Amino acid sequence: MSASPDDTESGTLRLDKWLWFARFCKSRTLASNLCKSGRVRINKTPIDKPNHQIRAGDILTFPQGSRIRVVKVAALGVRRGPAPEAQTLYVDMTPPPPRQSPAPAHRERGAGRPTKRQRRETDRLQANKL
Repeated sequence: MSASPDDTESGTLRLDKWLWFARFCKSRTLASNLCKSGRVRINKTPIDKPNHQIRAGDILTFPQGSRIRVVKVAALGVRRGPAPEAQTLYVDMTPPPPRQSPAPAHRERGAGRPTKRQRRETDRLQANKL
């Protein structure tokens, strides 16, 4: 599938086609369904139709997995090419994910806070002293 000649002359392309060309969606149907869901925004305006025309310079905001992607359309493209070619179609403006706290430090068994068994043994010893 390629862009029709009238699209390239006017400098616009269907949103679902561009999402597929830029490899944000695995199929054109998935791209169309994403657009129909109303979760895609073009320049902060919610879009609910896959045939909405986009231009170079538009900013798209849409969910992808557990992330919210923010991309600026750099070029429209004429085909769904390999990944390096698809990456030239946009500028990724997605903010970096929030830093996660580091994993808790490894604690040797028996070090630090006593286990339930150790606490019970201590309680028995103290009860016998009374």
